[in-house]
Amino acid sequence: MDNSLSKVNQISHLATKSADDKKINFLQKHNHNDLGVVADQFESIFVYQMLKQARQSKLAEGIFSSEAQDTFNNLLDMEYSEILSKKNNFGIAEALIKQFQSHVHPKKDK
Repeated sequence: MDNSLSKVNQISHLATKSADDKKINFLQKHNHNDLGVVADQFESIFVYQMLKQARQSKLAEGIFSSEAQDTFNNLLDMEYSEILSKKNNFGIAEALIKQFQSHVHPKKDK
């Protein structure tokens, strides 16, 4: 009886390990691209915040300042941030990928 239970436990353990290995392989293939996309988006948001703070640090209001102009400037800053983060290398995305790559790609236990 004990022998049959131990064999059932071994089979169950092997099946679980095989399923875990398949999940790890799937995640390794698909999450690498996702991490890069998220890191690029974060870099774009970071650049947007820098542009937003730079715009807020103006010393005086302009003659034609309005809420509509502020909305337009915010949307323009969003577009500028996306363009700047794609065209220039700030290094933020690469640093994030380097830092979180080990969490996205777990190492297999041997």
